Amino acid sequence: MEVAVVPEDSRHYTASIVDVRCGAPDREAPQRGRRVLTGGGARRSTGQCLIVAPNKCTFLAPLTRQSETRSVKPIIDHLTVTPSQHESLDRNIPRKGPACLVTELADKKFGSVVNETPEIHICSNIRLYSPIVIASATMTRPHPFDPLTPNEITKAADIVKALFTHNVPNFRYITLQEPPKQDMMAYLENHGAERLRPARAARIQVIVPETDKTTALQELLVDLDKGSVIKRIPLKGKHSYIDAGYMQAVEQVCLADQRVQDEIEKMALPTGSTVCVEPWAYATDGMNDMTERVSMCWFYLRLVDNPDANYYAYPLSLCAEVSEHLKVTRIYHLPCAAHERIHDEPQPFDPRKIHSQALSEYHPSLRPLPRSTTKPYQVVQPEGSSFTTKGNRMTWEKWTFHVGFNYREGLTLHDVRYDGRSLFYRLSLSEMFVPYGDPRSPYPRKGAFDLGNDGAGINANNLRLGCDCLGHIKYFDGWHNTSSGEPLKLPNVVCCHEQDDGILWKHTNFRTQNAVVARSRILVLQTIITVTNYEYIFAFHFGQDASIHYEVRATGILSTAPINLGDKVPYGTIVAPGVMAPYHQHLFCLRIDPSVDGQRNSLQVEESEPLPFNDPDVHNPFGVGYTTTSRIIESEQGLDLDFTKNRVFKIINENKINAITQTPVGFKILPSYSQLLLAHPDSYHAKRSEFGRHALWVTRHDDEEFFPAGRHTMQSQGGEGLASMIAARKVDDGAKSGVRNEDIVVWHTFGSTHNPRIEDWPVMPSEKMVVGLKPVNFFESNPGLDVTIAMQERNKSVLVADQELAAVSSQPRP
Repeated sequence: MEVAVVPEDSRHYTASIVDVRCGAPDREAPQRGRRVLTGGGARRSTGQCLIVAPNKCTFLAPLTRQSETRSVKPIIDHLTVTPSQHESLDRNIPRKGPACLVTELADKKFGSVVNETPEIHICSNIRLYSPIVIASATMTRPHPFDPLTPNEITKAADIVKALFTHNVPNFRYITLQEPPKQDMMAYLENHGAERLRPARAARIQVIVPETDKTTALQELLVDLDKGSVIKRIPLKGKHSYIDAGYMQAVEQVCLADQRVQDEIEKMALPTGSTVCVEPWAYATDGMNDMTERVSMCWFYLRLVDNPDANYYAYPLSLCAEVSEHLKVTRIYHLPCAAHERIHDEPQPFDPRKIHSQALSEYHPSLRPLPRSTTKPYQVVQPEGSSFTTKGNRMTWEKWTFHVGFNYREGLTLHDVRYDGRSLFYRLSLSEMFVPYGDPRSPYPRKGAFDLGNDGAGINANNLRLGCDCLGHIKYFDGWHNTSSGEPLKLPNVVCCHEQDDGILWKHTNFRTQNAVVARSRILVLQTIITVTNYEYIFAFHFGQDASIHYEVRATGILSTAPINLGDKVPYGTIVAPGVMAPYHQHLFCLRIDPSVDGQRNSLQVEESEPLPFNDPDVHNPFGVGYTTTSRIIESEQGLDLDFTKNRVFKIINENKINAITQTPVGFKILPSYSQLLLAHPDSYHAKRSEFGRHALWVTRHDDEEFFPAGRHTMQSQGGEGLASMIAARKVDDGAKSGVRNEDIVVWHTFGSTHNPRIEDWPVMPSEKMVVGLKPVNFFESNPGLDVTIAMQERNKSVLVADQELAAVSSQPRP
């Protein structure tokens, strides 16, 4: 039910007309319309509506189309509401008042009124406490793919709190537990039939104190519809993701430690400088007990009294380790040359390392004035944007899909369709690993899972108009939770806009010289995250030719290490005096859950090969012929790219044959060619990031498998990733591991081997990586053939020469 709030003195009340039944309206509900009530009476319509105004709550009973007669009589003023009903509303609404009436009316079933006098029921003596709050008291149920609402987060937290009467749980996350895929597919295939709607559920992780010194990590699944706990899972030996508050505490206790202050004193740092501590999660290296959390503290120096100064320009040799209980356990000095190792001999700061501020600062307040040659660039769409949104559902051109967002993956896409045909059930970036290549201890402890350890959702930027996105922008907010379980808004974490993308297709008939050109318009959904020193821009690009491209851009500041002046190392680049930027890799994993014209799909591998030459059994007299060979993958496995054979991976539906090509319909993956993990297979880096072994993986769908390095990556030991999942099913006779003509998931590993350049300093120009998904024999012709032809009358481009001539002619003559 929709609720409208109007000013107290208004004589025109407007509200949506909906059918009031037990539960949300379904497809058999009366046709929706608009209803306007005035001081002079009511116009006829069908259905019911609720109108809320200050100090007045009005419920409109069913109105017939045959009569315009009206009568007014009071309604019984003793309606009540149960606590369970009230919890679905805003918690700020009192348990007495119009909000209660809204719930009560939504739970009643009213019969139709035929050939009778329609009635307007006025409920008097009910005070409206807050028009703004009441406006949020909507009865529309969230779509099963929608992220949890603030009210659902609160409800889930309350259910969990009731289990811990003697301890206060620390809520790490309260997020949507997505419905089982089979249930969700039945719901989607039946056009969202209410009877098939999956239950709303939440996945919750909490830390609960056990004693003064120990805590327990638990995960719970909660049925929000029934208000009950489905499952409790103890997570002994596991660690939660990075807590910003905890890391701030690590920084504070580290700097407050007297032994640390003594070491700082010994380094004789420049007067007026500020020591900065940057805590990192400990990447497992086999040197410490991982049952307790350990934090690494890297030290830097800020010479300028400005909080935006780049402290990475002055890395210090000091390093410390902090225990889970916020105690400094080790202090030592880092190696500053290739032959050095960890030691306890502090060296005084070398003043020759101080260098020009213009070379190492990026913030405009610390730099010379920027160039003035760049003129404004503005995106104008005189008729507005071409996309529409309804909640989290987007429609653009022939595309429809649902936008999701969670604390870990950030932006997710669901039920992706083109022209009504199903393409992908779910798309998301599922993990990202950043291993550093400096072999000297303790640098192997730099190996960050930026999604599993940090979270793309909780580190998403608040995007700004005119900066992160240009043009006509639609923003999506996200919701997380505080440690006490309260909803926490993450504003503007996803932006949506259109971009011109050059020419989509063109041909000039050489005989007539008639040219036809269609320009490509793409729809961009973008999110940006900041993980300590790095920024990552993640964007889905939807094309008018039914293609999808996933783009990653890496920027930000290099994580640096100290080095002696005059020394070099073979695993890093010197970017400033005494500043070394170590080699490292960025490995991403895109999770592709296909539904290409249906749920049962296969992975086909196609390779291009030359025909034999001088073979009497093969006709290839000139040696120019080539053909393709294909095979379909039968079982779960990892696969590699081979550009020498033009190896192509296609997701096909063997049950749907293209009427023209006589081949299965499908989508092919346009991979981002990149080097895979360089760490040795026996290293902890490799054990913890199994997805880095191969460029492509195919697995059987499992409702619990979303993360290619496992669900718990913080200080993980390995054995929880894709390779281990596949191996476990191979030895289990009852496991379903076949992937031909089944419900499959494809995982693509790609990334960047980043050996820094001086041009990456002090802030790195973005490095772009792109993965494509393109139809292959899915349609019967070019799906972009009907795109509007480009015309100057429509696009209104401006000839620069004409501008220049106009500017000259408009100048006054001497």
